[in-house]
Amino acid sequence: MTNDRVLSMKPIESFELPSPSKVNYLNAVYGLKSWLLTKDHKRIALLYLASITFFFFLGGVYALMIRLELLTPQGDLLSSTTYNKVFTQHGIIMIFFFLIPSIPATLGNFLIPMMIGAKDLAFPRINLLSWYVYLAGGIITIYALLAGGVDTGWTFYTPFSTTFSNSYVVATGLGIFINGFSSILTGLNFIVTIHTMRAPGMTWFRMPLFIWSHYATSLIMVLGTPVIAITVLLLAFERVSGVGIFNPALGGDPVLFQHMFWFYSHPAVYIMVLPSMGVVSELIANFSRKNIFGYSFVAFSSIAIAVFGFLVWGHHLFVTPQSVYAAMIFSFLSFAVAIPSAIKVFNWTATLYKSSISFDTPMLYALGFIGLFTIGGMTGLFLASLAVDVHVSDTYFVVAHFHYIMVGGALMGYLGGLHYWWPKITGRMYPEGWGRFSALVIYVGFNLTFLPQFVAGYLGMPRRYHAYPPEFQVFNVLSTAGASILGFGMLIPAVYFVWSMRYGKHAEANPWHLPGLEWRTQSPPPTENFEVTPIVTWDAYEFAPPEETEVVGKFRGDFERA
Repeated sequence: MTNDRVLSMKPIESFELPSPSKVNYLNAVYGLKSWLLTKDHKRIALLYLASITFFFFLGGVYALMIRLELLTPQGDLLSSTTYNKVFTQHGIIMIFFFLIPSIPATLGNFLIPMMIGAKDLAFPRINLLSWYVYLAGGIITIYALLAGGVDTGWTFYTPFSTTFSNSYVVATGLGIFINGFSSILTGLNFIVTIHTMRAPGMTWFRMPLFIWSHYATSLIMVLGTPVIAITVLLLAFERVSGVGIFNPALGGDPVLFQHMFWFYSHPAVYIMVLPSMGVVSELIANFSRKNIFGYSFVAFSSIAIAVFGFLVWGHHLFVTPQSVYAAMIFSFLSFAVAIPSAIKVFNWTATLYKSSISFDTPMLYALGFIGLFTIGGMTGLFLASLAVDVHVSDTYFVVAHFHYIMVGGALMGYLGGLHYWWPKITGRMYPEGWGRFSALVIYVGFNLTFLPQFVAGYLGMPRRYHAYPPEFQVFNVLSTAGASILGFGMLIPAVYFVWSMRYGKHAEANPWHLPGLEWRTQSPPPTENFEVTPIVTWDAYEFAPPEETEVVGKFRGDFERA
């Protein structure tokens, strides 16, 4: 593998790069009304981007409070009640209002029509409606947090959320309930668009793997989200009416809530991770200038993950009075669900083998994703084992595993995708040096934050405690130091992305020199994406054969068009 040799792009005779134009989706119309009533999928993606970024930094503030509290073992910064609210609100904001919609609502919204050669999504008005629904759910949830917060944990386990909670459970549940409809509408829109609006020649096996991952994600959104919606609705109904559903004093079953919650929430893990896997597939193939190894296996592994994801919810209930036989089946299925993910990691690694890798910022995030997701997946096998899970359940081992999958996986893919498509979204280039620096800082900070938590959890430190035995302090000090580095690393892209929108170098239509359809239109794209409907005659990752390789520079930014 080398940095100074790159493969030139195979000429595509059936499609010409557009001549630069000053008119694009950003300046075609002006005014606040043109944004708030837009039906352009690209503008809606930017509305989502702004909203999601706000919720991300709000969740980050709660994370900061958690880590400051855990610096010392005495619990001397926050009271136990306040701490319960802080970690609950951190989880609710980050999961329901950042991680789940992050890539589908922003990059998916922006790119899916362009990557399949369409002018927009199938239902533009429903697309705009999904953003307003998301916003309504977020506003109601923020009201609940400001009015007094919620202290049940983000999972809303009964009886914490029924008998023993006097916090704003119903209002928070209503916000999440409404927000769920945003996911359903987005997933429905993506499924119909991918089925019916592909350009001529864009067959299923010419689609980029980014599209395959979003198709699988959309299936989970449409099939799984109604379950969590009805679960939260039943929870609120029980609190308001006193009818026994989950409360055993009224004839209900608290474990029933866990079954219903995790039937959605474990597939929701793949709503967060599958889109990142699609981003990483794009980055690995395009920054190694090589067709993805085993394209069909990677594509179908996305569908397999979506299907298997609905069959493993019971591994969250190993310490409940669940049948031993059911637990054994769920344990087996939990090991099995790792196979499609392992296929992806193996095929990405095989793609990198003897390829010509460029270590640009998006590629650093992709490589970081592979490392962190692999650690998260391997530690997940410990939790799939009945005997080990009983020992580490409700400890910081689970917290570390969860964050390696969610933050190490979903967030690294999200940042990698933002850097990769930023020239297309804004028409500007970000500072590459600062991009590489921030990627390394985030990677180091993340590992320093969460690796010590594996050790603390295995040694028995329980999660969700605001005070803890002094022997665990060293691990918490390391975690807080790592979180500080991680937070600093996150701020760097926020600064230079904003800076680049005004001062960044103008991006050409195809700055990475790649064959994908999204690079066959100007940067930023026009409102209808393409001047004429493209006819696709090439595969998703079709590069020149090795004999056509030429030396063109050390980094991708040095390319001269072949």
